Amino acid sequence: MFDLFSWNHILILVIVALVVVGPKDLPRMMHMMGRWAGKARGMANEFKRSFDDMARQSELEELRKEVEALKANNPLADIGRSLDEPLYADNSAAADEPRAGEFQVTDTSTPEAGTPETGTPEATPATAAPASERTAP
Repeated sequence: MFDLFSWNHILILVIVALVVVGPKDLPRMMHMMGRWAGKARGMANEFKRSFDDMARQSELEELRKEVEALKANNPLADIGRSLDEPLYADNSAAADEPRAGEFQVTDTSTPEAGTPETGTPEATPATAAPASERTAP
């Protein structure tokens, strides 16, 4: 605090103050000087605090802008949205094919000839007509 003054200079100032002010009013003057120094220190701290707050506000604003820019240009969000979309446009195609890890159960039994399941009676080689004589329905 007293970088400009050495102990010799401080001693000379105290002796001059004692002679000029007098021993009776010296404690009151020192008290007033202490209050002024306290007020000056408080104002300096408030000034420093206000600059720190302004710097913090500007840093927070820059961080908010960076976060908004990252949200707007986030490629992972596009991937997430595409994963949430259904694979097929309609549900009928998705119902026909099994999903990963599932098996599709099919009927492997053969229906007997002439049953309504096949729709047409099975032709035997003896009764089968040649391809040229068949007519389209």
